[in-house]
Amino acid sequence: MKKKLFIPGPVSVKEDVLAQMTKAIIGHRTVAASDLQRSISEKLQRIFYTKNRIILSTSSGTALMEGAIRSFTKKRAAVFSNGFFGDLWHEMALRNNIEADLFRAKKGKPITSEMVDSVLSTGKYDLITITHNETSSGITNPIEEISEVIKKYPEIVWLVDGVSSIGGIKLEVDKLGIDVCIASTQKCLGLPPGMAIASVSEKAIERARSIDFRGYYLDFLELYETIEKMDYQYISTPALPMMNAIDYQLNKILNEGLENRFKRHETLGNIVRDWAKKYFPLYTEEAYSSNTVTTIENSLNMDIDLLNKMLEKRGFEISNGYGNLRDKTFRIGHMADCTVEELEELIDNLDEIIRIKFCKASA
Repeated sequence: MKKKLFIPGPVSVKEDVLAQMTKAIIGHRTVAASDLQRSISEKLQRIFYTKNRIILSTSSGTALMEGAIRSFTKKRAAVFSNGFFGDLWHEMALRNNIEADLFRAKKGKPITSEMVDSVLSTGKYDLITITHNETSSGITNPIEEISEVIKKYPEIVWLVDGVSSIGGIKLEVDKLGIDVCIASTQKCLGLPPGMAIASVSEKAIERARSIDFRGYYLDFLELYETIEKMDYQYISTPALPMMNAIDYQLNKILNEGLENRFKRHETLGNIVRDWAKKYFPLYTEEAYSSNTVTTIENSLNMDIDLLNKMLEKRGFEISNGYGNLRDKTFRIGHMADCTVEELEELIDNLDEIIRIKFCKASA
């Protein structure tokens, strides 16, 4: 039985998209490779709502996060977090010998513009990081409000983790003034894991030029300038089969229409939240709940691993809580090409299992 994934990535990928990866391999230094990479970049600029250069990386999103905080922090980084992946920026900074401070929001709460303003007003920082959509806590941070504060501090380079929002939740990079926005293929874009994407501003690149030790493979300045010098070529061999799938899937996304896609994700989020509230509290303040992943408090003290084993027999998989939220919460992913019908099928099965197995046990 083929299992349907309702986890916060990787997502189930359509067969026609997977089939693109079986195309004949081409040389990575050919005109055809440049054309493919240019085509992908131009489509991604539309999805990121940016005119900034797009960088494609044969890596995870985490790799580009690490490369970014290393390439663009000169003085000190302010890392804002409301979950595991926000904290990760801080961990990566410290392991790269970068001065950084961590500022956490309260449990289940968003990062606010007031938090950001209070920190930046100290003048101690030249770079900040924010996770737009935190998959551990299911929080979408109010990025529009935050952006208005950051615009008061023109010296700040702003890095955003858009890994679980790009392609599912609208994020207008240029309008918001985001300098570096990072995404991965295996979430809202509906592709297999294996590649990461970043949009990069000229302001960020100017900062990188003043920093000596940026590494090599993940040096944003090297990546940025190589694309220009070599006509959409990269410093090392990229994952060309993945690029065939990316180019094809981006056409499908644009044909669906970005606003239609965002609305579909909002509908999916509402369906899961409405269902969850019949049994459980939401972990996140509802006004900031994500439209791509819902984090739900395990108030019935269910054995989440057992729940998943029962779901797998029916052809579904959801996710346990992440990090220190394991077993205290569980998560349902509803992103990429997920349909209302597929989600309702999952919920019908969850309903039946919870009523029979776990509601009786907690009575």
